[in-house]
Amino acid sequence: MRPVSALAALTLCLAAAGANAQGVRTERNVSLELANQIAAATVASCTAAGYAVTATVVDRAGGIRAVQRADNAGPHTLAASFDKAYTSASARNNTLAMMEGAQKNPAAANPVHIPGFLLLGGGVPIKVGNETIGAVGVGGAPGGHLDEQCAVAALNTVKDALK
Repeated sequence: MRPVSALAALTLCLAAAGANAQGVRTERNVSLELANQIAAATVASCTAAGYAVTATVVDRAGGIRAVQRADNAGPHTLAASFDKAYTSASARNNTLAMMEGAQKNPAAANPVHIPGFLLLGGGVPIKVGNETIGAVGVGGAPGGHLDEQCAVAALNTVKDALK
């Protein structure tokens, strides 16, 4: 009986190891180098338009990867840019679109009750195909639509890296 019990135990161990291997996921994420490029390009785009902003880039889980704050950007722009990036990465959507949806449908405004969510324009997801690998948030331009324009312009400068 002992050899059968040992064989049964070995079979169970191998089955459990196989089950664990199926549970491992491979995910793409924004690298530090890419995050720095996006943050710098975002600030440069807004600076060229005459806006002093802060750009924050977060990874797919909403963790900060890079922050750049232009000269003369207000102190509030640090928190606003992070909250926009976090919201965009979490929802995998542009925060301007989310804000507009909430204005048309009050029930869509409920995420504002989640700590860290900010439904103002300026948060844009960083995507590879349909997969969100991070987000960029911008704060400081005189309107969220302008913050978003700077973010989109920056993402266009790195579009070859997002293939």
